[in-house]
Amino acid sequence: MARKTVYGAVALAGALCAGSAMAQSSVTIYGIIDTGVVYTTNANAAGNSNFKMPSLTGSFPSRIGFKGTEDLGGGLQAMFVLESGFAPDTGAMGQGNRLFGRQSFVGLKGDWGQVMLGRQVNMTYLSGLKTDVMGPNIFAIGSIDPYLPNARSDNAIGYLGTFSGFTVGATYSFGRDTSSAGGPAATNCAGEVAGNSKACRQVTAMLGYDGKGFGVTTSYDILYGNTGATGSGATGVLSSSDNTDQRVTLNGYVMLGEAKIGAGVIDRRTRAAANTNTDSDLYYLGVSYPFSAALVLDAQISRLDVKNSPNDVNLLVARLTYNLSKRTALYTSVGRITNGGTSAVAIDAGGTVGAGKNQVGVMTGIRHTF
Repeated sequence: MARKTVYGAVALAGALCAGSAMAQSSVTIYGIIDTGVVYTTNANAAGNSNFKMPSLTGSFPSRIGFKGTEDLGGGLQAMFVLESGFAPDTGAMGQGNRLFGRQSFVGLKGDWGQVMLGRQVNMTYLSGLKTDVMGPNIFAIGSIDPYLPNARSDNAIGYLGTFSGFTVGATYSFGRDTSSAGGPAATNCAGEVAGNSKACRQVTAMLGYDGKGFGVTTSYDILYGNTGATGSGATGVLSSSDNTDQRVTLNGYVMLGEAKIGAGVIDRRTRAAANTNTDSDLYYLGVSYPFSAALVLDAQISRLDVKNSPNDVNLLVARLTYNLSKRTALYTSVGRITNGGTSAVAIDAGGTVGAGKNQVGVMTGIRHTF
């Protein structure tokens, strides 16, 4: 009897191992370390210049991440992403000292697309990925509207799918941002308030098409406020669920040989407390040209047009990248920003500038991916 029991246990263990072997799974560790030295003029009201090592970004924000999939059979996969941002100048954690502040979600995917639950980038973030040639560079449209390269949603349900060149996606958040110190896009809007179905809710949606040598996307994003909340990008006070911060984007790109030309417009309307309503349009036009596999030039011009206000902003930037290998690159960025009226938009993400002052910035850095 004892021998039969042992044989049975061995057979059961073998069956369990076989079942585990059939479920193919993988986990990948990845990341970026990107930093350098930046110089800016007119960094304060006195017009003093500043040398520093930036915390937020160089050419890309630094991060470390874990992602994985498990094959569940029948074309269905489980998936997850855990991604942590950090400041290489001090080693501090980013996104308001969150462990996985860049992304933290789990979901399922198949031929029908993928569904994700947790903190994730939303459709405003995804809509500009192929058209904004500067991306999250230290001098870029993210300096004018910090929300754009940081468009993430807490407590979110997301969907993304691609069919015959068309990409569709949407997110619904029960509370977009639970932190007041989560970086330039923090809103201090925890949401999930009993008895108020709009408090801190956020809805984003995207429709895109990619053809041979061109593509176009459009997106919609609306954030509702609540007690103590602010607008994304520190614009306006959204202290009621009747207050909103809305963006609509239209973006496109075309390939001309090896060169890519990308352009777009972001229409933003805030309906905030204390008569702080604003309407603005942010336009950008850029080009990316590889002189060789190793040497790439990116350049972009952008303009923020604030309706019924002199506080317009113009930004001209360029970046030259030399790829030492597939994983390591050296780069230099230069730019100039002009602030109209009393505008105080710094040329460098997370930087400072005197109100109404123009600013020039130069950065040289190194990026390594793994």
